[in-house]
Formats: sequence, structure tokens, C-alpha cells
Amino acid sequence: MSGTIICIPTFDEIDNLGPLVAGIREAAPDVHLLVIDDASPDGTGELADAIAAEDAHVHVLHRSGKQGLGRAYLAGFAYALEHGYDVVVEMDADGSHRAVDLPALLDGLEDADVVLGSRWIAGGRVSGWPLRRQLLSRAGNLYARLLLMLPVRDATGGFRAYRAATLRQLGLDTVRSDGYCFQVELVHRAIESGAVVHEVPITFLERRAGTSKMSGRIVVEALLRIAVLALAGPAVRPGAVAGPLQPAEQR
Repeated sequence: MSGTIICIPTFDEIDNLGPLVAGIREAAPDVHLLVIDDASPDGTGELADAIAAEDAHVHVLHRSGKQGLGRAYLAGFAYALEHGYDVVVEMDADGSHRAVDLPALLDGLEDADVVLGSRWIAGGRVSGWPLRRQLLSRAGNLYARLLLMLPVRDATGGFRAYRAATLRQLGLDTVRSDGYCFQVELVHRAIESGAVVHEVPITFLERRAGTSKMSGRIVVEALLRIAVLALAGPAVRPGAVAGPLQPAEQR
């Protein structure tokens, strides 16, 4: 199978999933969606199954429990690569990423291998965040940029598109970061591998409903992990190809 698939990790996002899927299907009707649910107690996984039963563009992976954002994305990447998709997109389930920004993200792959939806370049913006959260995000990105010498402004954002061929070069089977740092490690590996990474401006919204999973502990762990990445040697070399990821459980 060729085409584009959007990986959407979920945990207790029952109020957000339906509107998100509807928005994506309207903005980019040809793409496929993969909901990766970590056994949400609120029934998000069951809702995803119901949506998938009515729409052949929607697929669902069920995992046995909450195992973290990074593990969820790696499971989604394994599914996408196993099923032969050409482009793999990351997108949050909480409504903070606008479906209307998808076409620009995908168009950016015409001359890039990875495209980051960026809040912190010209034209990008954040809506609904207090100044404290904006400063925290900017500071985290500056910290990652300086320690890892990243030529991007928004390395922590979770709205991005990869060419499948690029994902295969990132040594995904050795990624150890999760949560906030997972996004940083992947863009770091992409740049190390020689991939062309571009940013396009997006509007980032406060979550539509539900409770944020972000916490001070997660941020501190991410800062420490970024320091570890900076001290470690290269994780990938240009042109390196990883072994296949193990496919995740599918129902």
C-alpha cells in the first residue's frame, strides 16, 4: 500500500477523537488514520473501533496499557512501515493540532524528508496558552537546540511528517526516549542521518477537551535525557538502515 497514514496515540481522548477524525477526513480525504490506543478506561478504543467499522480509511491498534507516547509512536511507525505507506505523520489526539494545517505539512515533503509543524517560526502561533507555558516551550526548544546543535526552532512539537524511507534510516529499534524528549531525539536522529528537515508554520491550540498528560516530572526527565543525548556519540550514521520494527498488536 502507498500513500499517507497519520499516527494518533490516544489515552482517554473519547471527547476529542470524533471531531479530530472528522476534521482530518475533510481536510485530507485521501489519507489514512491509525489510532493507537493504550487501553483507555474511558472507551476511546471502542469508539475508534466503531469509527473504523464505518470508514475504511481509519485503522486501530490496541495496546495492553499505558506505555508512553514514544512507545505508541514506535508501534504506529511499525504498522505504517509494515503496510507500505510512503508518508507517516504524527498528530496529537487532543485537538491541539489543526487538521487544516495538514496540507501544508504534506506539501513540505516535496523538497524535504521530514517536515515539522512549527509554533516558533514566522507565521507560527500558539492560541490559548498562558505566557508561562509559552516561555517554558521556547526555553525547552532553546535548550535542545543549543545542546544538540539543532538547526530547527521547534524540535519538541508533535505535529510532523516523515518520508517512510527516512524513518527506516533512523535506527528506531534503538530509540529510548519517551514523551517530551521522543520528538527531540527523532529530529536529532534525522539530522544526523543526513535527512533534509524543514519547518512550516502552524497554529497550535489548547487541547479541545480533557486533561493534559504533561507534568513537571516529564519535563525534568526530558531535560536530563537531552543532556544524555548531547553527551552520547552519534545514534545513526548517514545512510544507515535499521532492522525492521516488530509489528504491534492489531485488532
